[in-house]
Amino acid sequence: MRMFKETSLIFSRQLDRVETLGRYTIVRRYGKMVGLLALLAIAIVFPLVFSNSEETGIALFALIFAAAVTGWNIFSGYTGYISLGHAAYFGTGAYALAIICQVWNVPAGYTPFLFVPVAGLVAAVLAVPVGWIALRVRRHTFVVITIAIFFIFQLLAINLTEQYTTTGSLNLPIPVDWTGDFYNIPFYYASLILLLVAIAISWWVRNSKYGLGLLAIRDDEDRALGLGVKTVPSKLAAFVISAFIVGMAGAIWAYYVFVIYPPTAFDATFDVAFVLMAFLGGVGTISGPILGALLLESTQQYFTSVLTQNGGYYLIAYGALFLAVILLLPRGIIPTLSERWARYQVSRHQSLQEHDAIVTALPTPDGVAENVERKEGINL
Repeated sequence: MRMFKETSLIFSRQLDRVETLGRYTIVRRYGKMVGLLALLAIAIVFPLVFSNSEETGIALFALIFAAAVTGWNIFSGYTGYISLGHAAYFGTGAYALAIICQVWNVPAGYTPFLFVPVAGLVAAVLAVPVGWIALRVRRHTFVVITIAIFFIFQLLAINLTEQYTTTGSLNLPIPVDWTGDFYNIPFYYASLILLLVAIAISWWVRNSKYGLGLLAIRDDEDRALGLGVKTVPSKLAAFVISAFIVGMAGAIWAYYVFVIYPPTAFDATFDVAFVLMAFLGGVGTISGPILGALLLESTQQYFTSVLTQNGGYYLIAYGALFLAVILLLPRGIIPTLSERWARYQVSRHQSLQEHDAIVTALPTPDGVAENVERKEGINL
């Protein structure tokens, strides 16, 4: 009888714990969905609430770079091949849209946005032979090759610009009808759509069998090859997908600034920015690069617009802020917070186990209390 009572008590506690865990899982799942929908709603209404051109301009650049870094992360974050040459595809998308608008006489307005995927496709096509060559090496050699390829693209852009123009620049149509605070809104929503597409592609890659192969390459490429992962086609496909997204981001950026030069479209600081944003938020995660881009690019744009009158001090403040975050969160914001949350969950689970491992006093037929130690559902 006493054993039956003990077993019933243990079973009831375990059942309560399972029910609590199930409720927690459901609440967490729906809470995540509600949170994502809330963030999407905030992003949609942001230019309507904050209609100042300076504020929407900062948000616009943040969305463009968030999309570009998400594309960069699909390759470098998931495969472990750190590329310092993806600004070449950013500039390729910018130049492709500019040339399309000039050759086909595309009018200003919403029409150039329709050719943004075409510009991204041009960048993806050029990434095929480049990736096939660069991906024959690994690690530091790959990084050096991507840097060299970037400067080759920059020189090609300089020669191309000199042949087609006398000013050294390419002009895109200016939507003169978009005046005042409305000018940034179409670019904002175009960038937001691109970011959502990039997130969807990144999520699909991360949660697919193909994405598992990329992660296996990141962990140990030789072992992944031995397990049957087609490493070369997998890396090349991720490289091309990444270039496609980055090229579309460059096209939207070019249409917004409407005048591009080789040093601005093929800017080496973009390469550094992609890497810093990804590592700041958490490279290899879905939300990390987005968070890093939103924080870093918004901060940079704010310092550029507000602190420019103080000379170059805004650059010092920008670098100091980034250095502080890197020292405090070396793995990135998202992985660090996830790790701390996991530690909290483990400690909470351990405390619950210790609470269950209690000493209970059960009455015996002689009326003497007998101590029974119960731990993890096993009577000792």
